[in-house]
Amino acid sequence: MATEQEKAMCVLWFFETKSVITTQRRFRTTYKKDPPSDNSIRRWLTQFQETGSVLHRKGAGRPSTFQENVDRIQEMFTRSPRKSTRQAAVQLHMPHTTIWNVLHNRFHLNAYKVQIEQALHPNDKPRRFEFAEQILTRIEDDENYLRKWFFSDESTFRVSGKVNKHNYRIWGWENRTIIENWKEIAQR
Repeated sequence: MATEQEKAMCVLWFFETKSVITTQRRFRTTYKKDPPSDNSIRRWLTQFQETGSVLHRKGAGRPSTFQENVDRIQEMFTRSPRKSTRQAAVQLHMPHTTIWNVLHNRFHLNAYKVQIEQALHPNDKPRRFEFAEQILTRIEDDENYLRKWFFSDESTFRVSGKVNKHNYRIWGWENRTIIENWKEIAQR
């Protein structure tokens, strides 16, 4: 990257010679490094003609999200923290990335994955032990018994027909499922 002095010299040399190649040669001999591209020299020349300077222009940058939109997002996720950013985007008529950025960067919220856990009760241990003994007995009686079984950890199946919680998230400052489980354990 060229310094402001190097940019100014390139513009001066170009005005003297009217040649990008000659400007690049003088740059190489003067500064003992590779010259800037012809596009860069032409851009600096145009900038100098328009503004009278070769100093770096600060760009407008990405516009900030309006406070009104931030308030609308906060209100929506306060009422319904389980709403997805895509659902909120449709309802608020905003890009879902804007909503995600506001939740994550302004409110410091994280999307926590809901984990379905089975609660263990005191009478579960004897029942599991009994089940294991039954399975071992059946395997001894029929060596092909386990081939009749099907194991899967891909989805959660419900009688109501709802399946698949893999993309289900809750926005919050902390993972509620872990905290609720610890509270339940502490009460025992």
